[in-house]
Amino acid sequence: MKKEKYISLFVIPHGSGRQRTISLTRKAVKITAIFIPSVILILTVLLVDYFGMRKVRRNYQDLQVEYNRQEQLLNQYQESIEDLEVSIAKFDEYRKKLNIMAGLKAEAILDEDPGIGGPGNGQELSPPSSTDGLTMLQNIGKQAEGIQDNFATLSNFFEEQSIILAQTPSIAPTQGYMVSGFKYRADPFTGKRTFHPGLDISTQHGNPVIATADGIILQTKTDQAGGNTIKLSHPQTGYITVYCHLSKFLVKPGQHVKRGDTIGLVGRTGRARGPHVHYEVRLNGKRLNPYHFILDN
Repeated sequence: MKKEKYISLFVIPHGSGRQRTISLTRKAVKITAIFIPSVILILTVLLVDYFGMRKVRRNYQDLQVEYNRQEQLLNQYQESIEDLEVSIAKFDEYRKKLNIMAGLKAEAILDEDPGIGGPGNGQELSPPSSTDGLTMLQNIGKQAEGIQDNFATLSNFFEEQSIILAQTPSIAPTQGYMVSGFKYRADPFTGKRTFHPGLDISTQHGNPVIATADGIILQTKTDQAGGNTIKLSHPQTGYITVYCHLSKFLVKPGQHVKRGDTIGLVGRTGRARGPHVHYEVRLNGKRLNPYHFILDN
């Protein structure tokens, strides 16, 4: 039988004490030399894994907190988009009403609703995502651009309308009493039945006569029938207003006047039995009933 070889380790204390001897077989030494590094390696791997997992857990917790924060932001973002859609829808309804009021039928006015979206379409909103949110914002942006363009057209239209309204006769030329209307009557001088193409307003001599709409003084003249007469042109609408029997002119031909400006004074020049203003409204050479153009009485 082969005798097994041993390796002896001597342990000698620094101070007083007994010397010790540890004897190990070569096989035990080999096993120990393999086992101890393996244990150290395993412990090292475990420690590295432990600290790595701790870092992962911390990162996961941070990500969880960030996820919750982002989810809250997305919910707020979704609510803001829905509120914006409601506002856009209200503006769109207002736009439609204005178009109906204006009666616009032009290429610049959209025949269909601008953009896409708006509440009340029967579709349920899906959970928010960055892509869905971007699409919704793009749709709202297109709709807002369409409404903005429409409002610009409406603004131009109403600006033009304001000019037209300003040049449309709408008030009385003087304060007084309507003594003779736009109708057939007995001529006050001849007694014959003739058509009276204007409106006679009786008032005190020297009272102001005012322009009934914005315009340009077309003519100031004196003739046998109308006496001192002013013709006022309103070029944007085509109307011409006529003021007769004045005692004095306060304007000159070519002068621009505004509605309410004093253009002359009441008199009884021409064929007039007393101080009054004979007032006419004409369009394209046709005399119209001035009564329909007096809205302040």
